[in-house]
Amino acid sequence: MTSIERVKTALAFQESDRVPLAHFAIDCDTIGRVIGRRSIVRDKAALTLAWWDGRRDEVVEQMAADLIDFYRALDVYDLIPLWKMAQVPPKGYHPTAPRKIAEDTWEDASGRIYRFSEASNEITVVRDPNPPREWREEDFPLDPEPAPEDESIYEAYDAVLATLPADKYILGPFPMANEQVLLGGYEQGMLEIAMHPELVERAVQSSIARARVQQERWRPRGAHGVINGADWGHTTGTFVSPATFGRLFAPAVQFNVQAAHAVGLDFFQHSCGNFKPIIDQLADAGIDCMQSLQESAGMSPAVVKELSGGHMAGWGGMDVGVLVGGTPEEVRAAVRTSMERDKPGGGFLMGAGNSVAFGTPYDNFMAWLDEFERLRDY
Repeated sequence: MTSIERVKTALAFQESDRVPLAHFAIDCDTIGRVIGRRSIVRDKAALTLAWWDGRRDEVVEQMAADLIDFYRALDVYDLIPLWKMAQVPPKGYHPTAPRKIAEDTWEDASGRIYRFSEASNEITVVRDPNPPREWREEDFPLDPEPAPEDESIYEAYDAVLATLPADKYILGPFPMANEQVLLGGYEQGMLEIAMHPELVERAVQSSIARARVQQERWRPRGAHGVINGADWGHTTGTFVSPATFGRLFAPAVQFNVQAAHAVGLDFFQHSCGNFKPIIDQLADAGIDCMQSLQESAGMSPAVVKELSGGHMAGWGGMDVGVLVGGTPEEVRAAVRTSMERDKPGGGFLMGAGNSVAFGTPYDNFMAWLDEFERLRDY
């Protein structure tokens, strides 16, 4: 059975020859250990500095080389989220670099302070003196005219795709509406949802209209499915009520799923946290598979399969907390638990609950793959 057939069989809630293995994202330190050199792929801090330095073309070349070597070295994966791993900005991209004011600290022209975090390997805004933007209805036109797409954003994707075995299941690019509009970021966005829901609803409808225009220009790029991401849950529940989700965000999910299915693509949805309160709405939207299943929030492939009435497959099983903070034996035990719980009846893709995050011990990563390989056969 090919990787494509294996994934398709799982999505159909049937048992294939083996449980398919998939990853949503793998960070630079793990990729570097696999290929034997430092990798630029998902090296968030290094990428930020490279964009500031105007080294976009250099990054694209290195990213493609790293991913080609990684997937050749680790051929065990059935599903490859290539667009997630190989997205790059258009040719000529060179944002204005902020001024360095201290070690690992920068300030831009508007007074925002950026700082490097060693723990997460990111450069993020730690202070923003600017007042929140005041949004208006006219900011969200219902007849948008998006600019034509710059094909150079696919340079790394196309280069890697050309080297992958033809039987791999690929998640690729597809224009989609914003399923979780957070105007001004998470904190401000939640305030806008509470105080100005009609404006957020307008923004979602504008995003749908924009995606519809972009989809008319879209052309296939060797993919079998697409994945969209919106973290709707925290540890104990959803960030908004089911009624609010149904009014504001469910229309975008429904639009995205229907549009993907209309062109023959399977639809995968990423969401961290506990999304049980809205799982019926997600299943009704027609989502094929839920990813980023957070075990610490009570989510697992088995839970998704059961609560969706067998309508949505589950992609997960390896809790990222165990993968990053556990021992190799604890990782192996987590694999055994998942395979016993999630494997029966199909509808299951093994993967990390979120991603193979920065800081994952390499011995844990390899213990996971080794134990999985031992148990994956049906």
